[in-house]
Amino acid sequence: MYHSKINGLGFYVPENVVTNNDLSKLMDTNDEWIQERTGIKERRHVVLPEDTTSGMALKASKIAIERAGIDKNDIDFIVFATLSPDYYFPGPGVTLQKELGIKTVGALDVRNQCSGFIYALSVADQFIKTGMYKNVLVVGSEIHSKGLDMTTRGRGVSVIFGDGAGAVVLSRAEDLSKGILSTHLHSEGEHAEELALIAPGMGKRWVTDIINENNPEDESYYPHMNGQFVFKNAVVRFSEVINEGLQANNLQVSDINMLIPHQANLRISQFIQQKFKLTDDQVYNNIMKYGNTTAASVPIALTEAWENGKIKEGDLVVLAAFGSGFTWASAIIRW
Repeated sequence: MYHSKINGLGFYVPENVVTNNDLSKLMDTNDEWIQERTGIKERRHVVLPEDTTSGMALKASKIAIERAGIDKNDIDFIVFATLSPDYYFPGPGVTLQKELGIKTVGALDVRNQCSGFIYALSVADQFIKTGMYKNVLVVGSEIHSKGLDMTTRGRGVSVIFGDGAGAVVLSRAEDLSKGILSTHLHSEGEHAEELALIAPGMGKRWVTDIINENNPEDESYYPHMNGQFVFKNAVVRFSEVINEGLQANNLQVSDINMLIPHQANLRISQFIQQKFKLTDDQVYNNIMKYGNTTAASVPIALTEAWENGKIKEGDLVVLAAFGSGFTWASAIIRW
């Protein structure tokens, strides 16, 4: 039995900065309204043709692999989390494998939206713990900007999301006192449509239905979110899954050195911080400048916190996320 350890981290966000004032030129909104409700000041939107979902993942992955000090061909497996794949099928995992120019390793795609990266990390962790793989590339990458309703009708959702990618190399470790101590995954599908993109999908509305009806009022292919309902559930599930992880490892809240929450809404993160009585130095948030990048938000924030020296060897790092599905998850890591 082994443990898995994060051996390299990297992230990439597009250069194009979109401020709240920029959005106010497209829809009836303003900087004060957005910041008050979400904490977001700006986000990144793709403009370069190479900045596809897998293209951004490629840039983040190259950084992570280099920092891990391994050759790209040492990667045994790829787990790619996204809700915005380059194609409806195949998933971007195989595209990333091709663009990295590595051997024909397996590539698995994870569709768990905001909690997708932690789900992907958990999958990779199990493969390493059982000895099947030695180095697994785990990626979260998202492009939201091309699929948002950038009008007043869609402002409740469109102001929140941004584009970006984060990646880690998860490697086998002999020291069982360090690395990923445990992961905890949950879902509550009865609320799936409270935060969802209904079409195109085989269940209710496919592309042919949308084309045939040609209805300019059709909103099924834009993201829908019941904001208040999501918020109320998020703060409960965040707390539960963090406590679950701590209890599983006989740890206390006071043992946490760094909490990296999914960057869904700064108000959610602040609520959790206050509930657990954590200081500003114990929680890392960057939603203010990147927005909600869904599956990419945790690895982007984790990498940035590490780059800024806020995560050191021996620290207890807690990752937690809640989102569409409803799915939620946590990972307890000894750095």
